Amino acid sequence: MENIKGIIFDYGGTIDSHGDHWSEVIWDGYRHVGVRGVDKATFRDAYVHGERTLAREYHITPDDNFHVLLSKKMSIQMDWLVDGGYVSADDAARWAEPIALYCYERARACADEARPILEALASRYPMVLVSNFYGNVEAVLEDFDLRRFFDTIVESAVVGVRKPDPRIFALGVEALGLRPDEVLVVGDSFRKDIEPALSLGCRVAWLKGKGWTAEEDAVTHPSVISGLADLMAML
Repeated sequence: MENIKGIIFDYGGTIDSHGDHWSEVIWDGYRHVGVRGVDKATFRDAYVHGERTLAREYHITPDDNFHVLLSKKMSIQMDWLVDGGYVSADDAARWAEPIALYCYERARACADEARPILEALASRYPMVLVSNFYGNVEAVLEDFDLRRFFDTIVESAVVGVRKPDPRIFALGVEALGLRPDEVLVVGDSFRKDIEPALSLGCRVAWLKGKGWTAEEDAVTHPSVISGLADLMAML
């Protein structure tokens, strides 16, 4: 990785879940608290419903940290499962917050692990965060003590461009004031992070975990890293 002068990080899935798609973390939460009557296919439908609801309706406020965000997500998912007759209202009310807390603690542990790596990299390179998020990523970063490592935040809900549109990464490159070939993009999604970054001429590092689809899981690429700590040896 010669001539790298700046780094763009994705957030969700990259810094907070070891590269795993967040549906997998939440599914682990369902199993952790003992949710009954919901198979994985039904869960995935509930997950998609929740994401579409959050994209369509104003639920998340800029001050919501990740625990609050997850609590709202679980409420929307559980309401859908109750309406579909998969779980009872009493069970939904009993399960929602423990799932949110389980997922929040998973994210906090990942953030704690990532923090010294980000601190070391930020001492050597200007860094920008480029994320598809709900308008509250600054509050999430502050809660996890990560905001201080990024000179600029480019958030989809704020700038009006979403991955995999390369324009959102172009905004990150512009914020760094560098040429694309001088920028390393670190992300967990081949389709949403790696492909658009490559299309701009950026260098890439793919933190590959469990993806949303079997097709993405089957993709291979020479930029794969096993963890954020690998960046320290690369740069």
